[in-house]
Amino acid sequence: MSAPRINRTKEYLLLVLLASLWGSSYLFIRIGVETIPPTSLVALRVSVAALVLMLVIWQQGYRLPTDIPTWRNFMIQSFFNSFGAWVLLAWGQQYVESGLATVLNSTSPIFVFLLTWLITRHETVTFRKIAGALIGLAGIILIIGVDALQSLGQQVVAQIAILASAMLYGYAAINGRKFAALPSTVTAAGVMISATLVLIPASLIIDRPWTLSPSLASLAAVVTLGTFGTALALLLYFRLINTLGSLGTASQSYLRMGIGVMLGIVLLGEQFSLIVGLGVITAILGVALINIPSKSR
Repeated sequence: MSAPRINRTKEYLLLVLLASLWGSSYLFIRIGVETIPPTSLVALRVSVAALVLMLVIWQQGYRLPTDIPTWRNFMIQSFFNSFGAWVLLAWGQQYVESGLATVLNSTSPIFVFLLTWLITRHETVTFRKIAGALIGLAGIILIIGVDALQSLGQQVVAQIAILASAMLYGYAAINGRKFAALPSTVTAAGVMISATLVLIPASLIIDRPWTLSPSLASLAAVVTLGTFGTALALLLYFRLINTLGSLGTASQSYLRMGIGVMLGIVLLGEQFSLIVGLGVITAILGVALINIPSKSR
């Protein structure tokens, strides 16, 4: 029996929606960290997402798995998708300029390509796809500014940590295929519950949240971030892994940056330049090259 035909136009629109949700997350994080420390912010973010997703699967009539192997995979996926990658990124950003950190953290599609080509071979890899990954990265460099690369090679350990976080994000898109038999809502809920079990104790130890005085604006930002930028985004993420594949889903990191820049221009009055516009167009071209389906034989 042939596989069901995919409505690619719909999936591409969902990819743009995913990139928009994660691209807009930077705005809410910026508001949240004004009065909530990063560890507690992330713990609240995943807790809200887990609660929302539990309500969704309850409404759908699904149940969470009860077997240990599935929950072990949920915990592994949450390490790749959230707390493992976030810890490496947060540590590396202390020593690396934000522009270079953004470029380095946008390399996950390249890691997906390399891991697929050299190890997993779960998807067809083509010259067009790797060209798309490289062109998309070039677009990110144009958006951030070529000057951001000047410090490349300095603070090497911190830069490697940021690259390692991008590699974890990349492998998350590959490892997520293990959950193809589960509804995306159940997978997303299991992953967020696993992340919550790690991050809540970390928040209690590091931040002592009972001593904090978060503002209403920060709390509202975290609730919005957990509901839309995490819960809804993960539903789309696990769906797209099964429809567009690992590399296609990872390509949203290029779109995400372009959307984040455009939101900054529209909502925050940040400056627009022709180079930034060229970078956005180049990033979109890279995503298109990655996602154009191969001709059927």
